[in-house]
Amino acid sequence: MEKAASSIRLVLLTVDGQTYALHFEAVDRVLHMVEITPLPGAPEVVEGIVNIQGEVVPVVSIRRRLGLVHRAVGVSDSMVLARARARRLAIIAESVLGVVERPADDIGSSGDIVRGIEHIEGVLKTSEGLVLIHDLDRFFSPEEEKSLHLALDRG
Repeated sequence: MEKAASSIRLVLLTVDGQTYALHFEAVDRVLHMVEITPLPGAPEVVEGIVNIQGEVVPVVSIRRRLGLVHRAVGVSDSMVLARARARRLAIIAESVLGVVERPADDIGSSGDIVRGIEHIEGVLKTSEGLVLIHDLDRFFSPEEEKSLHLALDRG
């Protein structure tokens, strides 16, 4: 009996017209955008915080993480509530495209395409182009993680 190839499920989202992906298992749900409270002292990639059912959750920007031109968050944007190793995060997305399942063999190494971006763990090649897969456990550098922790403790 032939062993089935392992597959990977990804949640696809768009930021600045580019498609990105998060592991399906890391995503809790997608929420409508709400007002974001600024968090003084937080890393630049953190837009602020939101209260989700009594839990203070940092809101992070892939746009800022990748050094794209800043754009104000819009009411039509979404927040993808996801789990990283250290905490829950809300990731800003202009749209959420849905869930795809692909053979794990379809995921290429990110080192060949996006060197020096530690939080990109892989690349999925599609007919529409490349989809960068984010590793939320490595989204923050150790220094950013520390400053976020301190900012949250103060807030």
